[in-house]
Amino acid sequence: MPNASANALVPREAVRPGPIADIQKIAQHMARLNVAGLPRNYELFHEAIVGLNGGLAQDIAALGSQPQQAMLDELGLKYRLVGHCGLAGETSRNEASRLLREVAERLAEGLRHRDAFARACDTILKSVSSHEDQSLAAFIGELDYLSASLTSVSSAEMQIGARLADDIKRLETLERGISAMQAAAVADRITGLPNRIALNRVIADLYEREEGAAGSALVMVDVDNFTDLNDRYGTPAGNKLLKKLAGLFQKSVKKNDFVARTAADEFALLFSNVGMQDAMAIADRLRASVEDNLVFATSDKGDSGRLTISVGVALSTDAATPGQLQSNARVALLAAQSNPRQPVQAFGR
Repeated sequence: MPNASANALVPREAVRPGPIADIQKIAQHMARLNVAGLPRNYELFHEAIVGLNGGLAQDIAALGSQPQQAMLDELGLKYRLVGHCGLAGETSRNEASRLLREVAERLAEGLRHRDAFARACDTILKSVSSHEDQSLAAFIGELDYLSASLTSVSSAEMQIGARLADDIKRLETLERGISAMQAAAVADRITGLPNRIALNRVIADLYEREEGAAGSALVMVDVDNFTDLNDRYGTPAGNKLLKKLAGLFQKSVKKNDFVARTAADEFALLFSNVGMQDAMAIADRLRASVEDNLVFATSDKGDSGRLTISVGVALSTDAATPGQLQSNARVALLAAQSNPRQPVQAFGR
């Protein structure tokens, strides 16, 4: 169970506050801890407070008041938050640029050595050609100089080659790190599903295709009373339920469909080639599947816990833009949340 100081970061209201209340709460916690008002810090506290991330809340509380920015950034990377991954990605790109400049300098250094050796060869050739009566000792001396120059060039090129090989390894390591951070930026840390950023990209791509967004349905799902479940049974139990729910949703989609975790207790599913009737049937099956399969033990042996969801459905044919599609699905979801007797609602129907 989270400790008391960590719990201070986690909201306990049954109904999620609005965006303005969220911002005020985040600002208050940051001010109390003397945390700088940087965008990535707001993201960090948003994940802990609004995202109900108990583990992150505990880690922040453990830093005490006036935590160093470097420590906060380490937490952001640990929990793979987008802003911090972007910051690390920018640092990695700067490091890659620096390494490339060093590689260019090493290559230029190698060319300078080669040019110096070429000039030495040309000088000796001219000397031999213009002094036919040159003594053998003088000629051997010039050859010795040429040999020493060649040895110097070979040694320098070997050193440059070794340093270039090391630079290539460092660049490959940076590339892997940047790729990992890019992947983390669009993946949910707890469930492994794509996140809201990934969903936005998929929907945007849907509207950019030549055939447009016709025939797709966005289904938004909210886990009922998830804050209460998290508070009552603890963050680990809540995370376990989220993983089970993610697995259930993944089994419910086909190859060309898409599922993402978009908030602490919200998921979104995008189905292709469906009309409203089919989309509503899918939503009803999702709701029934969750209620039938996600049953968990409680302290009351006579009453096992049962997870329920509210579902909002919107069609792409009713939305001219990606934002409007998500807004329509949100309206339908809010209607479902406000009417427990009809937990599945369609926009405009």
